[in-house]
Amino acid sequence: MEYQEFEDIVLRLFPETGTCRLEKFRMLGPLYREWNSKINVISRKDIDNLYLHHVLHSLAIAEYIRRHMPGLYGLISATAEDGAGTCQVPDAVPGPAATFLDIGTGGGFPGIPLAILFPSAHFTLCDSIGKKVLVASEISEACGLKNVSAANARAEALPGQFDWIVSRAVTSLDRFLPWTKGKCRRGIFYLKGGDVSEEIAAAMGKFRLPSGAVHVWKISEALPDPYFEGKLVIFIEGNEK
Repeated sequence: MEYQEFEDIVLRLFPETGTCRLEKFRMLGPLYREWNSKINVISRKDIDNLYLHHVLHSLAIAEYIRRHMPGLYGLISATAEDGAGTCQVPDAVPGPAATFLDIGTGGGFPGIPLAILFPSAHFTLCDSIGKKVLVASEISEACGLKNVSAANARAEALPGQFDWIVSRAVTSLDRFLPWTKGKCRRGIFYLKGGDVSEEIAAAMGKFRLPSGAVHVWKISEALPDPYFEGKLVIFIEGNEK
């Protein structure tokens, strides 16, 4: 997928996306190519599929929020652009409208694409592998993302809580959920693929999740490309409503 096709899809799904945010998305292509030549965070064979397999896949979480949580979507996507195309978070927002923790971010997915689209939220990109965190941090800085910070740590060791957690298939749910204990107030967005029914049932039993707390959405409902067939956004409600 070339950048222009990616941009056309973004504007179809998120028509309020302005010039500033689109330019940051455009920057990701050359930035990831440059950094991936130094530190391999994306398969060499897959770098040509950056926008489809990594950036657009990350934004499936944004589409889930737009469809199912319009209040949250409006809150964290709020921005304004001046005549020069500079993104400005509205002054009325005293600090981040929501905080997100990206567990196992690797080179910055899904956190960096979501941070571009959601300038009123703050994203902490967390990974235990230092060189991957370096890439994510450098690319965030190059894109001018002031709503991103990076942490070279295991999620369990991070202090504090976050409103939301995002992650992209770092492990099975029954192994992943303990990493989020005490870290999340509102809910978890997890990108996963395949038949997850047994995995979800096992996690619900093991961690005594209430009936109706886990929601599964097929990404192909919004993105009909064959790549997304069988890929899912799993949303797990937190304790707070």
